[in-house]
Amino acid sequence: MMQTNSWTTAGVRNVTIIVLTLAVSLLFVGVIWDFLMALFLAAVFAALVHPLYRLVLRNVNQRQALASGITVGLVVLVVVLPLVGLLAVVIGEAYQVSEQLVPWLKEQLRDPAALQLKLPAWIPYRDQLDLSETQLGDKLSEVAGTAGSFLLRTLSRFTQGTASFGLELFVMLYAMFFFLQQGTAIRDRLLYLLPLPKETKDRLVEKGLSVTRATIKGTMVIGAIQGALAGAAYVVAGVPGAVLWGVITAVASVIPAVGTTLIWLPVVIYLLATGHTAAAIGVAVWCAGLVGTIDNVLRPRLVGNDTKMPDLLILISTLGGLSLFGALGLLVGPIVAALCVTMWDVCSVTFRGVLDDEPPTAAPVIAAPPTSE
Repeated sequence: MMQTNSWTTAGVRNVTIIVLTLAVSLLFVGVIWDFLMALFLAAVFAALVHPLYRLVLRNVNQRQALASGITVGLVVLVVVLPLVGLLAVVIGEAYQVSEQLVPWLKEQLRDPAALQLKLPAWIPYRDQLDLSETQLGDKLSEVAGTAGSFLLRTLSRFTQGTASFGLELFVMLYAMFFFLQQGTAIRDRLLYLLPLPKETKDRLVEKGLSVTRATIKGTMVIGAIQGALAGAAYVVAGVPGAVLWGVITAVASVIPAVGTTLIWLPVVIYLLATGHTAAAIGVAVWCAGLVGTIDNVLRPRLVGNDTKMPDLLILISTLGGLSLFGALGLLVGPIVAALCVTMWDVCSVTFRGVLDDEPPTAAPVIAAPPTSE
């Protein structure tokens, strides 16, 4: 009887500790809710630049605070300031596009037959293009108006959230400064609390970093390069809002198969319609010959042996991230998908031989199980 009472007391104590821990943790999450995204990005970037931090640490006699400050400063100079400057330019050009290009497009589409006459005679099937339908012009005008309204609404939301953006950026950089010094200890502590075998924990960390690195380098870095190259062509061709369209081209690069073509092809058509035939040919040759193929050259070098996510998963996670998190979703969506792939990989290894005697012969949609531990 005494043993039963002792077990009951221990059980009640354990349940009480668990309930209190969960309650306080939920309360704490509520307190920092507005900064969860900043902390998440700080942890991701701290993990990515940790090799640079270790290099700096060796050159400053193991002074962690100094090495962390130098690393964060380099991130600000190389990444943050250029992005802020680019964002300022994009905002200005987006206003110009909304005020100039969209009204011009509406004006052109009011008389589709006249627009047809402006197309060069050498365009294939020019005579078969039925642009004389008033309904087609009305629909395209409606699309142009919707695009302009979307740009204006997006810019208005950004202007209203400028102060919040600055505060979140400060929190992210300060958290990076802390995570670079204490991130490994925090990670080890969290892994210690997980009731998993050591080899599973090691695989979780290794696979997570591998997939995240491959996702960022394979989408963000390559997309930025493609957008920069396409934007340079737009600038030379005199396209209105060239920087804006270069950024949009970078975003479109995550779409498998078509990618950047979704943006530069309409730009070429615009140049043809406005009589800039030579510029249109130059943009088409540059984008089709270099921008569209550079992915095949850079991706193997950048990604290396890291685990690559399927293109379909990258696409839907990017679009879903945009819908859920706004502009930050371009980065957060694929990272969350990378974490999902990591967990499924760990799950497939943990339960191998338990659910099925034989591994599946067809590769799963998300990620193929590894062939070895």
